[in-house]
Order: sequence, then structure tokens, then C-alpha cells
Amino acid sequence: MSKPNKTGKRALIVIDVQNDYFADGLFPQWEAERVLENSLTAIAHASAAGDDVILIQHIAANDAGPAPFFNPDTPGVELHPKLLAAVPAATRVVKQHADSFLNTRLHAVLLASGCTELLLCGMMTQNCVTHTALSPLASGYRMAVIPEACSSVSQMIHLIALRALSDRVPLLSLAAAWD
Repeated sequence: MSKPNKTGKRALIVIDVQNDYFADGLFPQWEAERVLENSLTAIAHASAAGDDVILIQHIAANDAGPAPFFNPDTPGVELHPKLLAAVPAATRVVKQHADSFLNTRLHAVLLASGCTELLLCGMMTQNCVTHTALSPLASGYRMAVIPEACSSVSQMIHLIALRALSDRVPLLSLAAAWD
């Protein structure tokens, strides 16, 4: 799909690039290291363009006992250190649902900063990326997803999720997002 025309301030939303999704974590994702590197490239492009960068961090609610991953106060719940090193002053939004807008301050942060366009990347394509892109609160933003900076449990699940999402949200290559 074609790139939406830039008409306002833009933000790169980096979703759940957390330690539990990497090789030593509790739920490793397909090509997590590649996605991390592509996310870092996206962050560099966003920073150079003057776009906001917002890091989303999922912390499991433990009211019913420990979750399979992303438990509070564990190394796995932390954002990947390379991500934090790339944008140490980035706004961080904590969530407990797949939708990064649901019961978080993301919408308020975007409104306060004047962002009207969003580029999404992160993990997991079929869950948190898709739910954020299709959130009712996202409907007021120009939105696109960067597929090569997203991942899932497998390549097949990643591609199925992207195909389904592409009917409603533009998919932009990493190169095209900032050309």
C-alpha cells in the first residue's frame, strides 16, 4: 500500500520489544534479533526526521497469579537494553492489554504532542501490533505498520496477521516510511 501523505506530526510506536521475546526469554519470537535491528533503524529514521518515539511496555497483571511471561519485577518484562540505549529519553507507556491504547495514557500523550500520524512496529504482529492498529482510539490517526520491524511466534503467523491487517491499515517498508 502507498504511504499516507504526511499532514501532521508523526510518532513511531515501538510495541513490546521486551526481553522475554528474545532467545533467553520465556517466549522467544521468530527473528526477534532482526526485528530489534529493524526497530533500531526505524528509531534512527524517526529521530532524524524529528518524529516522536514512544516505547510501549507490556506488564502482566498478576491479580490471578503469575502470567506466562512479562511478569512485574522480572528481567523478561524489561524493554530490550539496545532499545533503551537508542532512545533513553523516549516516552514510555505501560499497558496490560494487547491494545496499546486500552486503559493507558497513549492517546493523551499523542494528543498532548500533537501527533496525528502513527507508524507501528514491534511484537507480536497478530496480537499487540494488530490490536493497537485497529483500536477504536486509533481511528482518528493516520496509521501504517512497518512489517519488517514486526514479529510473531512464527513466520506463518506473522504473514497471516499482516495479510489480514493490510485490508484496513497500510503496510510500509522500512525504506518507504521515511522517504
